[in-house]
Amino acid sequence: MRGREETVTVVPLRGLGRGLAYCIPEGMEDRIGVGSLVRMPLGNRTEHGIVVRMGDDGEFERGRMKQLFGLEQAFPVVREDGIRLANWMAGYYSCGMEQVLEVMIPGAVRRGMQQKQERFVTLAEKLDGEILAQLERRAPKQHAVVEFMRGQVARDSWPRGLIIKRLKVSPTVIDGLVEKGLLVERREASERVAYADGISEGEHVVTTGFELTGEQAAAASSIRESLKEGGFHVHLLHGITGSGKTEVYMRIMKDVLAAGGGIIFLVPEVALTPQTVGRLRARFEAVGGDKVVVWHSHLSDGERYDAWRALATGEAKVVVGARSAVFAPVENLQLIVVDEEHEPAYKQEEVPRYNGRDVAVYRAMINKALCVLGSATPSLETLHNVDIQKYKLDRLDKRVDDRQLPLMHVVDMRREKGGKVFSQLLADKLQDRLEKKEQAILFLNRRGYDASLHCPDCGFVAVCDFCDITMTHHFYDRRMRCHMCGSETSVPSTCPKCRSPKIRYKGSGTQKVETIAKKILPHANIVRIDADTMRRRHAFREQLTAFRQGKIDVLVGTQMIAKGLDFPNVTLVGLLDADISMHLPDFRASERTFQLLVQVSGRAGRGDRAGEVVVQTYMPASPPIQFGRQQDFDGFTKEELDHRKEFGYPPYRHLIHHLIRGQNQEKVEFYAKQWVQQVGKGLQKRGVEIRGPAPCPVERIQNMFRYQIWYFTPNVGRIMPFLNEQRRAFKWDPELIEIIDVDAQHLI
Repeated sequence: MRGREETVTVVPLRGLGRGLAYCIPEGMEDRIGVGSLVRMPLGNRTEHGIVVRMGDDGEFERGRMKQLFGLEQAFPVVREDGIRLANWMAGYYSCGMEQVLEVMIPGAVRRGMQQKQERFVTLAEKLDGEILAQLERRAPKQHAVVEFMRGQVARDSWPRGLIIKRLKVSPTVIDGLVEKGLLVERREASERVAYADGISEGEHVVTTGFELTGEQAAAASSIRESLKEGGFHVHLLHGITGSGKTEVYMRIMKDVLAAGGGIIFLVPEVALTPQTVGRLRARFEAVGGDKVVVWHSHLSDGERYDAWRALATGEAKVVVGARSAVFAPVENLQLIVVDEEHEPAYKQEEVPRYNGRDVAVYRAMINKALCVLGSATPSLETLHNVDIQKYKLDRLDKRVDDRQLPLMHVVDMRREKGGKVFSQLLADKLQDRLEKKEQAILFLNRRGYDASLHCPDCGFVAVCDFCDITMTHHFYDRRMRCHMCGSETSVPSTCPKCRSPKIRYKGSGTQKVETIAKKILPHANIVRIDADTMRRRHAFREQLTAFRQGKIDVLVGTQMIAKGLDFPNVTLVGLLDADISMHLPDFRASERTFQLLVQVSGRAGRGDRAGEVVVQTYMPASPPIQFGRQQDFDGFTKEELDHRKEFGYPPYRHLIHHLIRGQNQEKVEFYAKQWVQQVGKGLQKRGVEIRGPAPCPVERIQNMFRYQIWYFTPNVGRIMPFLNEQRRAFKWDPELIEIIDVDAQHLI
């Protein structure tokens, strides 16, 4: 009779949301362990699952247990700390454990992808001189291949496809040489390495580091003390833009690698990955031989699989990527760096709705590792954790080489005549930079050409048929588009309601900014970077490379270019509408505006020349603008935290956002009210304040009406079991969809 050590508990990746007991097939006992990806029978179908525990809970007799079909990958796809992390996330973020596990494992790994095999050819050890002479006379192409390979001293083995491409010969030429015994062909594993494609960022990377400033040295020393002490620690590295936070990260990373530890380095946007990877590879891979791999959703399946395999086998110790890289199977994890920790991009908006920064902190705790959070504008939640001494604070208040922060000009657009997109000051400074052969960045966080279309005669406004928001005019293809659901229509020539020909456009998008900039600077090379222009793979990297190399004079873009990027020749930044985020119905609107102002202005003056920033606003007296103008982070946070405390907003309490949506507005409202009546008293007894239900700020998206409920609680863990139990017991209408978002970042 087989013992419990020959059984396992498996969580199916699709299905039940709980673990099931299975028997291990005979002969596979030593190959299947915690974290293994297995094929399993489930009903009358075959599914994939993750082994989460060796043994079972004894609920079933051995004779009734089904047997696993086999392994999908030779290595565990999730390490044991990943299983613990998934279990915590399922409870905290109110989702199924299988949903977390599925996000942790790249799709290519789940589908059973294996290493790519490539055909390589090598010259035979002994080459007959008479045969070579015959080749030269009778088969000149074969002779050319042999001579090419004889002339290579750097390597003796070459990919077959590369030789065919480089020498422009047919495959039969290589086949003939193999048949004659002049070449030996074999298959080898070929690694698909992200960003090893010849597209250079054009950045001068330092391979050995440089002398740290006093502030950098003090910060590095403080973090090293925690590293030497061992165990779980979190440090906030609060450094102004250009203060050299990345160099501090790399000094700590060097110590971790020297001790045999593994590292995760998180960046908020995929766009920032190439620059970071280039720096880390130059410092650690090229010099120290420590392999650095890339991990994010924009990679090919092959690149993601090979990165996962390198980490799973321990071949690579460092991984760089966006939020999903927090799940990478790093061996002996000792350090997690979360750069630009304040960014809302770390929050996933689909199930599981996790925050990559918070998951990084929890994973560091599981591994008794060090977590370093870095930002020029830390989130108020992180600052609160510093205040209550959960995190340690290290500050960098000066730019490296004593460079000055850029001079900021605030332009009151109410005083500009004619509703201009560019103030006269910004237009003049753009001309000045072009004459000096310096570069500029123009930022506007709105795509398209015009923000809306309206009729002055009858008041008609072009609104999406499926969402309660205006359509955006895209000039280049003459389309009106909804940026919420993606629907589009043609641009009308007359008002659809009253047929008036006087239709007008309001507001500006990046397309209009680009068009006007080209009129102001007709001889400049101006390029726009936004979601409309960067759809082709590698397009973003190619444009940033061209900009860094000085081939582009002015870069126009959205939030894709607002943070983290380092261009030494940029001496002017224009923020064309600083008010956009302040108008959002979100208690974080002021914080986001201040962060944007500081981050965007930080792109200027990072080289030897001083920088300037022109901020265009219709609300020049607003606190985010005024504090941003003075770069007064402490003053802003004190005022904002006072407001948050008065109203009980985060960071003083957690916010859980409950969204209920459906196609019937009355039904959505009815069930939302019934739900609050059922759970209200139970939640209030547990110290929860309920606000709502109420219509969402955008009440309808994709033809679904939306109501929201806010729960404010001092402790998420204490109320989630009750909340989830009530959700399961409540008789929801099958036509409705309800979503729980813990520590919500987007409230539209």
